[in-house]
Amino acid sequence: MNLHELTQRLHRIRDDNDWSGFHSPKNLAMAASVEMAELVEIFQWLNEEQSRQLSPEQLAHAGQEVADVVLYLLQLCSELGLDMEQVVRAKLADNERRFAR
Repeated sequence: MNLHELTQRLHRIRDDNDWSGFHSPKNLAMAASVEMAELVEIFQWLNEEQSRQLSPEQLAHAGQEVADVVLYLLQLCSELGLDMEQVVRAKLADNERRFAR
């Protein structure tokens, strides 16, 4: 996945629809949270086993919501001047240090 290319595509959609005025860091963080809540809703009343065995429709829906969350986070990183790959790698390295056995 080329995050730079995905971000450019997102910017084209944003610009073509004149949405840049709505894409403040605050709004993007809130939108990502709403999409995460939509993902959580898929699992709301499932037990552990059911949550691991989604129907094809549920799995497709979960994939759409995961994509929505990721796309909003990419836009948020862009607005904040963060390199998503860099911050994710740094966080993974931190977790490896903290939780290595």
